[in-house]
Amino acid sequence: MVGVGVGVGGRAGGGRGGPPGPPPGGGAGGGGPPVVTLLLCPITLREARVFVDEHHRHHRAPQGGLFAVSVVDAAAIAGVAIVGRPVARRLADDYTAEVTRVCTLGARNACSLLYAACWRAWRAMGGRRLVTYTLPEESGASLRGAGWRLIGEAGGGSWSRASRPRVDTAPTQEKLRWEVAC
Repeated sequence: MVGVGVGVGGRAGGGRGGPPGPPPGGGAGGGGPPVVTLLLCPITLREARVFVDEHHRHHRAPQGGLFAVSVVDAAAIAGVAIVGRPVARRLADDYTAEVTRVCTLGARNACSLLYAACWRAWRAMGGRRLVTYTLPEESGASLRGAGWRLIGEAGGGSWSRASRPRVDTAPTQEKLRWEVAC
């Protein structure tokens, strides 16, 4: 496991791979809420896809991917993110990747931790831009918390065409594009 911990209050703990520090107001006899420490952990694309298929509220897992990351709490996987090549052809420039799926069990700060970890990993591989899309009814707080910025509305619609009919199983409305770049 990678030693990056985030407590319930959003404070990073542990620093350079060590265990997170004691929670303020929590712990033994502290009277505060229990602290859930999330740690980044490597995960295979196959394992991440299984998690998404079991837990995502409106999408199946993407077909492929470049890499995946997960966050775990004391007991089990609390969330995953899958990064792949951009779906939009115009973004496919070898330096841009897309977070194609983020799925958590609702642990506080899990999404922000995953988005930030995806960006750090992609930058370490030489990437210069990472994009993702949200539905308009999703607030984007996790993305803003991880340093992403809203670019604007994008796409939407059906993948089905007369020459290649498909059944739409995912939302087809306009999406919001988010980006982080160096």
